[in-house]
Amino acid sequence: MLSAGPGGGSMEEGVYYRAVSGGRIALQRRQHSASCREFSVRCPRLQLRSLSAATCSVWLVAYGLFVLSQNSMVLSAAIFITLIGLIVYLHFVKIDQESLLVIGSLGIQMTSAYASGKESTTFIEMNQVKDVVINEAIYMQKVIYYLCILLQDPLEPHRVSEVVPLFQSSKPRLDCLVEVYRSCQEILEQRKTETSPEL
Repeated sequence: MLSAGPGGGSMEEGVYYRAVSGGRIALQRRQHSASCREFSVRCPRLQLRSLSAATCSVWLVAYGLFVLSQNSMVLSAAIFITLIGLIVYLHFVKIDQESLLVIGSLGIQMTSAYASGKESTTFIEMNQVKDVVINEAIYMQKVIYYLCILLQDPLEPHRVSEVVPLFQSSKPRLDCLVEVYRSCQEILEQRKTETSPEL
């Protein structure tokens, strides 16, 4: 896992945007150097009202079955299933923050921090990156935009071998994506200038 160094760079205050779902998200930007920038998107918080409603619904159904069957195992099973479901949701589904660390000389690191504290990290070497673009897709019967990394084919550098989408949990709207896109393009252009042979 890459680390840009403690205390390095200047962290800007979170700028608030909206996700595709309408929830409020915060974008924090840190510039460690001219060719190293970090972006963190804090996802909408866990809605306790929705979580409580789902839990109560399961327990009410279980209590109704208990009244009809007089079997206490129904209540025990409901509690067990609820707890297991909550643990799985917090540990594997609910993401609190998504981070993107772009280092021009090394690569791009994507980190997802789950509500349980678990982190998942993916690193892509810069020589595999063909471009960073804003693409569009159909989501819930409407057109949305998303940021993605285009990986070049090692055998045919002019072709794209894979598309890696970014910020898939937070799903920022276009205005937020443009901020990240511009910074990524600045670093990519700088790297092309540094690596291109002088005439």
